[in-house]
Amino acid sequence: MECAAKGMAAEPCAGGVVDRRCGSCGAVAYCSRAHQIIHWRVHKEECERFAEQMRRVNLLSQFPFTFLEPPALNHELPSTRCFFLQTIKLHQKGLWKSECICGSDVASAKDLSIAAEWNLQSSLCPCTEPENPVPAVLASWEDYYQWRSLPLRSPVAVLLHWDTLCIHYLGPEKELLQLATFGELRALFPGVQIHIELVGPEVPKSRDGEVVNISRYARCSDESCCCKSSVGSEDSSCTAVRLKLWKGFYHERCSDIMKDSKPHLIVAPNAGVAAYPSWMPTIEIIRQTGIPAIFTDFCEEAAYLASCCISSITGQPLKIPIQVNPFRQPVAADNSALYLPCYSNCFVFGM
Repeated sequence: MECAAKGMAAEPCAGGVVDRRCGSCGAVAYCSRAHQIIHWRVHKEECERFAEQMRRVNLLSQFPFTFLEPPALNHELPSTRCFFLQTIKLHQKGLWKSECICGSDVASAKDLSIAAEWNLQSSLCPCTEPENPVPAVLASWEDYYQWRSLPLRSPVAVLLHWDTLCIHYLGPEKELLQLATFGELRALFPGVQIHIELVGPEVPKSRDGEVVNISRYARCSDESCCCKSSVGSEDSSCTAVRLKLWKGFYHERCSDIMKDSKPHLIVAPNAGVAAYPSWMPTIEIIRQTGIPAIFTDFCEEAAYLASCCISSITGQPLKIPIQVNPFRQPVAADNSALYLPCYSNCFVFGM
């Protein structure tokens, strides 16, 4: 953690470990008492809010899974995420390549293939049709795993945490390197033809306007599994997922996208609304259309700041208060600047 007063004081931060925390909230740290006093004029407005968020830390870290992300860095690997993937033998394999800093970014990727595999045994990944119809309610990861007959040691939730039915999906980044995972929507919405518009500046220019059709599940690593058979897996009468790629910001491309279809829902995962001014005209467009929009953000404080930005533009509070995303990513993020709950929180606005 960095000193919260870094850059605010004429005197540079003291060297060494930054371990002096605010006694009221425990969310921010300082290198010295002097810097803590300087930062108080800023922190006093947020301290009580941070304290309330910190009281939910334990709730946010409660998952049913038996796989855990190691807390310490391996000296041979650059991040805890790399170490985690290495321990489950998935580092730089298949759909997992973009899950750590070792992987290629979207801009340098030559192929946004849907042929990538889970690189897991069939018993550990959703590579075939579900055994039972989707329940009326899937309220948690535990419900989803039970429905898909997956053991809680399966790590697939790491890649599926952002999957949701939507028409306009804003700001995709590494998802563009994991398109095959969208095939799981076939199980969640049987018999429904799903059209998803992936809109964002990270879409490669050469792929702008490209349509990707997914009519099977991402495959497992078992050679004998029925997912390897093409019989039935490409049946066009079954649920299919159609993805269309659009390069640019949503407010720049919205009029073109709307010519194809009007969305039932807009989704912006891990958006960073308060951090990026480019979201402001996009939010205004969404306000004008009146289409429900679901945003998630990095932590509860980011969601709070985003809600303030959105309300300042729409002139009204959120339709649904900020809440913990029950399908948030089930592993901790690296290098969190504040010791706040660092899991996606979701919030909704629109008509």
